[in-house]
Amino acid sequence: MARRTRMFLTFPGIVVVCLHLLGGSMETANEVDPYKILGVTKSASQAEIKKVYKRLVREWHPDKNKNEGAEDMFIKITKSYEILSNEEKRTNYDRYGQTDDTQPYGHGHYGHRHDHFYFDESFFHFPFNNKGNREFADSKYALHFNQYVNDVVPDSYKRPYLIKITSDWCFSCIHIEPVWKEVVLELEALGVGIGVVDVGYERRLANHLGAHRTPSILGVINGKVTFFHYAVVKEHLRQFVEDLLPQRLVEKVTDRNDFQFLNSWHEQNKPHVLLFDQVPVVPLLYKLTAFAYKDYVQFGYVDQGLSETANLLKQFNINTYAPTMLVFKESTDKPADIIQAKGMKKQIVDEFITNNKFLLVPRLVNQKLFDELCPVKQFHRRRKYCVLLITGDEESYTIGNQAFLTFASTNTLEVVRFAYVYQRLQQSLCDILLKTKDSTPPPPQVFILERRNPAGKVLYKEVAGGWNGTDEDKQRLLDELERLQKDPTILNYDAMLPELNNEFASMFLIRWIYTAYDYISEILDDILHNNWREMMPLLSLIFSALFILFGTVVVQAFSDSSEDGKSKPKAKEGTKAENGSPGSSSTSSRPPKKNFVEVTELTDITYTSNLVKLRPGHMNVVLVLTDATKNVLLSKFAKEVYSFTGSLTLHFSFLNVDKHSAWMETLLEFAQDAMQIDTEEDDCARHKIDYTGYVLALNGHKKYLCLFKPVYTGEEGGSSEEEGPGGATGGGKRSGSRDDHPPRRSTPRSRSTATLQIHHKLDRLGLWMERLMEGTLPRYYIPGWPGLDKITGPK
Repeated sequence: MARRTRMFLTFPGIVVVCLHLLGGSMETANEVDPYKILGVTKSASQAEIKKVYKRLVREWHPDKNKNEGAEDMFIKITKSYEILSNEEKRTNYDRYGQTDDTQPYGHGHYGHRHDHFYFDESFFHFPFNNKGNREFADSKYALHFNQYVNDVVPDSYKRPYLIKITSDWCFSCIHIEPVWKEVVLELEALGVGIGVVDVGYERRLANHLGAHRTPSILGVINGKVTFFHYAVVKEHLRQFVEDLLPQRLVEKVTDRNDFQFLNSWHEQNKPHVLLFDQVPVVPLLYKLTAFAYKDYVQFGYVDQGLSETANLLKQFNINTYAPTMLVFKESTDKPADIIQAKGMKKQIVDEFITNNKFLLVPRLVNQKLFDELCPVKQFHRRRKYCVLLITGDEESYTIGNQAFLTFASTNTLEVVRFAYVYQRLQQSLCDILLKTKDSTPPPPQVFILERRNPAGKVLYKEVAGGWNGTDEDKQRLLDELERLQKDPTILNYDAMLPELNNEFASMFLIRWIYTAYDYISEILDDILHNNWREMMPLLSLIFSALFILFGTVVVQAFSDSSEDGKSKPKAKEGTKAENGSPGSSSTSSRPPKKNFVEVTELTDITYTSNLVKLRPGHMNVVLVLTDATKNVLLSKFAKEVYSFTGSLTLHFSFLNVDKHSAWMETLLEFAQDAMQIDTEEDDCARHKIDYTGYVLALNGHKKYLCLFKPVYTGEEGGSSEEEGPGGATGGGKRSGSRDDHPPRRSTPRSRSTATLQIHHKLDRLGLWMERLMEGTLPRYYIPGWPGLDKITGPK
């Protein structure tokens, strides 16, 4: 019992000791304030901190100050300066009150000694779920969804981003942490954006990026996400960032292509920068700079170690012991600016490029360039003026344009920028300023502009006399600029300028090809690296399409094989149809795959279903024949209409005029005048119209018909009644010839000639059917369909 009591009393004692130790540590840490030790404010600059540090070091140095606490104070001063002189450590201290050294000053690095107790702080250090340590390491780069969308994506068009996906209780994340920190320190100094996404807190952003496992590392450039799939080592990560950049950002320049490179300033409307260095590959810092300023400057690289660059080194007197950067503008013989430094830092390069982003007199090729060269007037800034030359790109304007450039190069006013436009390429802008109404191009003209708002309002003044580049023109412009400095109200005209055309905009087809290439590359990348979760919807769609296509082909193949097996029986049925068998059934609804046409006879039994009650939109094509001409005409009819049997709205029938001549005469009485059929009374008494070979297209629902009248086109058989005018209109009186002439004994040759003539009656039926399908045939409407219940008796 006593032992249990002692154990019970010992546990709270341990807790008290631990709390005492932690409290003492926190207390000691809070007592050390680098700002108080150095005696500076939190807003103090680096120069002020350095000045105070030198003074305090001289004052508290142990060799000069023999006081008892001088050594401790000297250490605190040194530690404080170490924190405040490093921007990263200073930021961490300002945010969290901590530094990289988690132990307070004046104590051992591995533990604290309190009385007779040695306490190892690693007892409380857990590698997992340690939010405090994680916030200290990664909180500077932590990304949220809105921050990514609003800041990172737009900024990725100027610099690439390297983003780590991590989470609590991630074993692998601990192994890559040392490499990640080392890479971040190197790449961030070069200008690469860094981000960290904690899946436990930013699941939405992780899903948006397509990151479904931890750890993952990805790059973002131009708004596009690319995953890192290799071993996490420093060289691979560096190469990954380099591969994210476009391929032809920096052009290799030698003695062979230097003139072409430097002389392209006019075409590209950009300054050109040359970097001279001794390394064979383009430095990553230079590539990142080229990507950041790709819209403003064209970059080239000269390898000093090559023999092909010796003339360039000699021409520009390059010092080979340090990297040298030259910027060229309108002059290709002499650089406009130059820097040379052994350790060329990002800040130095950015400042150099920013100061030389534009030509001396750039051409306004888009609205973005206009906004930067001629910014809108701000109340808290000095006025900015733009001297604009409206000219042409023909050779006759060269002298005036060169004189304008010469005048601009002597300008010393910081508030004035010079630019020019080609009237042919920026017609809408020039029309407003020039106030031209005709199409004749005016001479070059100079305007002084001041932009008043982003909507396009400007105040401007036209420099009188035009611009030809003479000394008088230069003097007039100089006088106007001097007057402008004294009295800004000389800009007495205002206008609303339209948005400028983008002269360098790529064609739609080229943009579409680039987009398709990026999309295909992304798909291949996902397939190669097994990002199956993202690929499942697309793969499902592809396999579904292939399954449907394969199933259709298989079904079609089996269907064709079964039809081939039945071809012989169907050929017999086709022979019956060609012979005019009335028993053949009507209307095939499938496209023509058979070698015959299914035709039904129009009788009093089929009359109602095939005509009177025919469905709306359907038509019945009826061939008129006799018993004697049935076989010949049906065979010819089948050949002519075969290509139209695929239509679902056409039905084919034949009418025996020997049985139903009264119906035929009654039907055509409604359209005698329209069809211009010769039916004079004296002729009707002596002749009877021959309807053989007529074809009727009957619309049962709308009650109208279209008529085909046979026209003989054959050359055999001697004379024929269709060759005259009557044949041309379909009103030949062939039957009358039997009454006027005595019967002759038929011979085989005469029977063959008659058959040939009947066969050619339907020669033009195919053309007529095409016009019927087009709807261009004349239509003859009738009040109602006559009955077909009477059969004409034999004569």
